[in-house]
Amino acid sequence: MKPNKRASGLQYLWITLAIFILDQLTKWWVASDFELYESRIIIDGLFNLTYVHNYGAAFSFLSDGGGWQRWFFTLIAVAVSIVLLIWLRRNDVSFWRQNLSFSLILAGAVGNVTDRFLFGYVIDFLDVHYQGWHWPAFNVADCAITIGAVLMLLEAFIDNRRDP
Repeated sequence: MKPNKRASGLQYLWITLAIFILDQLTKWWVASDFELYESRIIIDGLFNLTYVHNYGAAFSFLSDGGGWQRWFFTLIAVAVSIVLLIWLRRNDVSFWRQNLSFSLILAGAVGNVTDRFLFGYVIDFLDVHYQGWHWPAFNVADCAITIGAVLMLLEAFIDNRRDP
């Protein structure tokens, strides 16, 4: 008798692939259509597209590290990606909230590590600001990581993980 093969969270990798493609296409568009540090107003006083290179991590943390941080952050992203793939493989497909959060975080990690590997920096371009206050520029991958992390936190507070 053959063992039953259960459906795993790996079925959510299509979301990872779709977000990764969107991230890379938007970065490619910005890098090819903008000059470095060029800013275009989208919503006056609130939102611009501004092309910058981020040599560090979130909020340009360690961006002036001299180059070692490129490989350090690449190694971290690869390790996190492997762990997320293992968790997706082990998760039942019915844990949709957790699988979705893992898939989004994985998409963001792979999107940004691709930039680091290819260019040595991450392309950021989403610039939110208000009355002279600017949030650090970010990209689609960063949005996916943030949304995935928020969903993961929400999942931690939800007892009934399986849908009826």
